Formats: sequence, C-alpha cells, structure tokens
Amino acid sequence: MRSLPLPLALTARISPVAVLAAAGWALSSGPLAAPQAAEHKPADDKPATQSASAPSTSTVSKAYSAAPAPCESVAKKTVESLVPGAKTAGKEIPSTDTALRRTCSWNALKGYDYRWLDVSFEVMESDEAAEKAYKGRTEENSGGGAVPGLGDTAYSIVNLTTEDKQQTREGQVFVRASNALVVVTYNGSDFESKKAPSTDTINKGAIKAAKEAVAALEGGKG
Repeated sequence: MRSLPLPLALTARISPVAVLAAAGWALSSGPLAAPQAAEHKPADDKPATQSASAPSTSTVSKAYSAAPAPCESVAKKTVESLVPGAKTAGKEIPSTDTALRRTCSWNALKGYDYRWLDVSFEVMESDEAAEKAYKGRTEENSGGGAVPGLGDTAYSIVNLTTEDKQQTREGQVFVRASNALVVVTYNGSDFESKKAPSTDTINKGAIKAAKEAVAALEGGKG
C-alpha cells in the first residue's frame, strides 16, 4: 500500500505518548488546535444544575477516592469497533498523580482510515470542585448539548476541522459523576477520500465509550 503524507496535526496524534507526555496531562486535549463550529446538539435536554437555594451535602461527601484503570474502562469489543486495528490494551499516559488523574489512549491507521480514542478520569476533592470543572469545560466547548441519563450531568459536542484539504471530525463527551470528571475524545479521518466520518458516527462512538467509562468508575466506587 502506498504511503500517504499526513497533516502535521494528525502526524502528532499518531505519536500520542511523546506528545502528551511532553505537554502534560490534559483532559480535553484533541488532535487539533482550537475547535471549529460545533455540529452536534442533542435534543432540548439541558444539563441539570444544582439550585442555589437547595441544601448541599457534597462538601462532606466524597463518592470517589481514586480514578479507575483507564485502559480497562472500555470493553475490548468497543475498542475494536471504534478504533479498528488498535491494540485493545491501550496506552496509559503518564500522570503526576495516578490516584487522581488517569488517561488511556487508543489509535490506529487501518488502510486509509484513522481513529483515535482518549478516556480520562479526574477525581476531585468535592462535588463542587467537579461541578466547577465540568462547567468550565462545557463553557469552553459551547454549541453542544446534554446527554441524558449519564452520570449526574453530561454534555457532548462534535466539531469538524480541515487542514490541507483533509477533514477530521472530533467528538467530546464531558461527564460529572459526584466528585469525578470523565472526558472522552473520539475522532477520525479517511486519508483516501479526505473526508471525515459522519457526525452521528463520531457522536455515538464517543457516547458509547463514555457510558462504559462511567460504569467502570461506578463499579470501582469505594
């Protein structure tokens, strides 16, 4: 098969460990720079927010004390489906505090199709801290919409970028579950057609991985 020149941004993503280790741990890092206009906005559901007048018990509650093993948080069958050709074991990114922050990445180029998946966990000291971080992330990535029934509140967004006529479509899902934040990034490109996978494909893939990641978090509760 003939080799293909890859756009600089995607070439960097194919060497994720070196790039992310040098840049430091980043929950919301994607393969490209600033996101373009959002494409996906789910139905009218809005992320639930705590009423200012409601009594809070989260300051004395800490549901999660450690992040689960991120490379075990997504089923092998899911990895095979979302990232064809990738090693299902994944690659955990070095962290300064593996008890609180952990990230796993899977990526592969099969034929002309490239896929990348990141799953990240961050355990914070309180529900309020996690809610503040969640709010900041979703405000930075405006234009998406709520994902009902996932964690305490969840949000997804899909963006399309083009570099040197090559399209890349990336989806992100942000989930707050008590004092933890889960972030999933999923993207893809076709280097033969120079087109990207559909919005629906990327969004559904990211949400599927997010549901499994949250289930892994909840399964290790305690």
